[in-house]
Amino acid sequence: QEQLVESGGGLVQAGGSLRLACTASVRTNSWYSIGWFRQAPGQERTFVAAIHYNGRDTAVAESVKGRFTISRYNAKSPVYLQMSSLKTEDTARYYCAATRGALRDPGNYHNWGQGTQVTVSS
Repeated sequence: QEQLVESGGGLVQAGGSLRLACTASVRTNSWYSIGWFRQAPGQERTFVAAIHYNGRDTAVAESVKGRFTISRYNAKSPVYLQMSSLKTEDTARYYCAATRGALRDPGNYHNWGQGTQVTVSS
C-alpha cells in the first residue's frame, strides 16, 4: 500500500512562512483527495486542509483560513501546503493522507505518511 511522503518542515520564527509538500503517485492524486492534518504532543490529530481529487475544490480549517493554502499543479505534482503568518500554536507534526470520503474527518483517511515537524518560535 502506498505511503505518502511529507517534506518541507522545519524551524521558523513567528510571522514566517513554510511550504510543505506531500508526494503521492499519479494514480493516488487522480483518484483520491489529499488532506493535511497536524498533531501536537498530547493532542488529537486535527484537520488542516484538503484538496479534492478533481484538483479544484479545497477545504481549510477555520484556525488557518487566510494563512494556509493548499494546492497542486496537476496530478503529477505534489500537494503543497503553503503556510504564512505562522504562529507558535501552529507548532505540530504535519501529516498528509488520502481519502475518497469526507475531507475533514481523519477517520476517512489512509496511506498516512510519517509526517514532517513544523516548529514556530516566538
